[in-house]
Amino acid sequence: MNTMYMTDGPEHMFTPIEGDTAGTVDVTITIDPGHRHQSIDGFGASFTDASAHLIGQVLDDEDRTYAMSKLFDPALGIGLSLLRNPMGASDYARTIYSYDDMPNGYEDMELEHFSIYHDENGIIPLTKWAMELNPQLKLIASPWSAPGWMKTSGSMIGGELKEDRYEVYARYFVRFLQAYAEQGVPVFAVTPQNEPLFVPGHYPGMLMPADREVRFVRDFLRPTLRKAGLDTRVFGYDHNWDRIDYPLNLLDDAFDAFDGIAWHWYGGRPVSQSRVAAIFPDKDVYFTEGSGGEWIPEFEPAFSNLMRTGIDILRNGSKSFILWNLALDEHNGPVVPGFGRSTCRGLLRVNQADRTVEYTLDYYGLAHFSKFIRPNAVRIDSDQTAGVRSLACRNTDGSTVAVLFNDTDHAVRVGVEMRGVDGSSRTATMPTRAALTVVWNDENNGMR
Repeated sequence: MNTMYMTDGPEHMFTPIEGDTAGTVDVTITIDPGHRHQSIDGFGASFTDASAHLIGQVLDDEDRTYAMSKLFDPALGIGLSLLRNPMGASDYARTIYSYDDMPNGYEDMELEHFSIYHDENGIIPLTKWAMELNPQLKLIASPWSAPGWMKTSGSMIGGELKEDRYEVYARYFVRFLQAYAEQGVPVFAVTPQNEPLFVPGHYPGMLMPADREVRFVRDFLRPTLRKAGLDTRVFGYDHNWDRIDYPLNLLDDAFDAFDGIAWHWYGGRPVSQSRVAAIFPDKDVYFTEGSGGEWIPEFEPAFSNLMRTGIDILRNGSKSFILWNLALDEHNGPVVPGFGRSTCRGLLRVNQADRTVEYTLDYYGLAHFSKFIRPNAVRIDSDQTAGVRSLACRNTDGSTVAVLFNDTDHAVRVGVEMRGVDGSSRTATMPTRAALTVVWNDENNGMR
C-alpha cells in the first residue's frame, strides 16, 4: 500500500507519491503518540434531498454504484463514516416538505398524518447503502424547520416554534427516530435546530434563541426521548463559531440535557470550540457543516481553506469534520423554489444534462483525512509551525496517520517522524499550498 498521498493542484489530487531521503529538511514535524486527545468519529457530508436525487436518480446504475463505493467504502473509496441529513427540507431540496404537512388552517396534534414517505424514495435507501458499505457509519439528523402548523409563521419559512407546540414537536422527533429505525437506519444523534440564529426569507428555517432551545430540549425533547427508551444523543447550537455565548448558555442552564455542541464554519474561528470545551470539558465537540462554494474560488484558495480549516477544526477538539452536500449539479442545485442562484459546491458535481459526474476538490480534500483516519482513532500530539500545519491520529489497529498542509508561498521540504520510533522518518517536498497524508503501519514496524 502507498504510504504518502499529496495534492498540489487540480491535476494532482490525493495522488500517491514516493518520499525521498536526500538532503536537509526545512521543517521537521514530530508526532508524539504519548499525548492523546479526543477520539474521532469520522468525516462526511449530507444526503440532502438534492444530493439523494442526483446520486439516486440522475446517475445511471454503473456511475451510482461507483460513486457510492468511492464515497463510503473504506477499501475502495475514501471511507466516509458520518452523515448529517436534514429532517425534512433544507435549502437544497426540490420542494418544501416536512414529515407532517397540513393544509393552511389545519393542525395534527396527534401526528396522525406523520410520514417519512418522502425519504423512503431516495434518502433512506442511499443512507442504508452507505451503512452497508461502511458498517461504522453514524447518522446525525438536523431539522431546518418544524412543520408550518407548529410555527408562528404558519410556514416552514420564517417564524418560531409556538409555545404550545413544544410537546408535540418533541413527539415529532421521536416518531422520526422510530420510523427511521423501522427502516433499518438508526440515528446516532440529533440537533434541535439547524442554525437557530439565522432565519432565511426564502427557504426553511426557524428562529430558536438559546433560552428557547434550553426549554425545548431540557423540558420536552430529552424527557420524551427517555420515555420512548431512546438513547439518541443531542448536540446543541449547530451554528457558527462567532457566537460562543449561545452554547455557553445552553450548558449553563441545561448541562445534563445536551451531550455536546455542534459547530459550523460560516463565521468566527475554530478556536471557539476549544474555548467552550475548556469550560465544559465533559461535553463532546462536533463540527457538523461547512460548505465550499463560489465565494472562495476553486482550485485556490478553496483547497487551502478546506485543508487549513479542517486541520484547525480537529486540533480544536472536534470528533468530526462534516462538509455539506454530497452532490450538487452543474447549477449548484437543485434548490427549493424561489431560492434564487445557488453558490455552494458538493463533493460530487453531477451534470443533469448529460448524467456525468465529477469529483470535486472537496472530495479529494476530505480524502486526506477520511481515507486513513478511521472511526475511533485518537488524535495525538504533533508539532505545528506557522508555515506547515499538522494533524496526527492513532487508529485502533496501531497505524498512525499524519495530515500536513504547506500554508506558505514557497515549497517546503518537510520531514515527519514519530517520537522514539527508529526508522519512522519520512521526507517529502511539499509545493506551496500542498497537502500531504502520511501513514505508519504501527509503532514498531515503521512506515508501510
